[in-house]
Amino acid sequence: MRLIKYVVLAVIAIVLVTIALANREAMTLRLLPDEMARLAGINYDLSLPVFIVILGTFLAGLCFGFVWEWLREAKHRATARAEKKERERLEQQVQAGDPKAKSGDDVLAILDGT
Repeated sequence: MRLIKYVVLAVIAIVLVTIALANREAMTLRLLPDEMARLAGINYDLSLPVFIVILGTFLAGLCFGFVWEWLREAKHRATARAEKKERERLEQQVQAGDPKAKSGDDVLAILDGT
């Protein structure tokens, strides 16, 4: 299993290095289109190699996906936390010797109460 992991990581590294070598020319990124930049008075641009733009976009998408999934799974984590708290409360009742907690059958518990 560890060998497969290293092989996959090596293939990914080779692909990334190949992309970087093939896309070394500079690319200009602009904050706004020319017309909007003149109207707003903001003319910010940046020259970067193309591979940095590609990898940066990939990493930004990856981060966005992680945050999206973390937010989407928040309700499941809250449910698990509540169930864990309830389980711990019930275990404490059993250890304390609570007669209601020790009863394994609801019918017997009802009959004992009458």
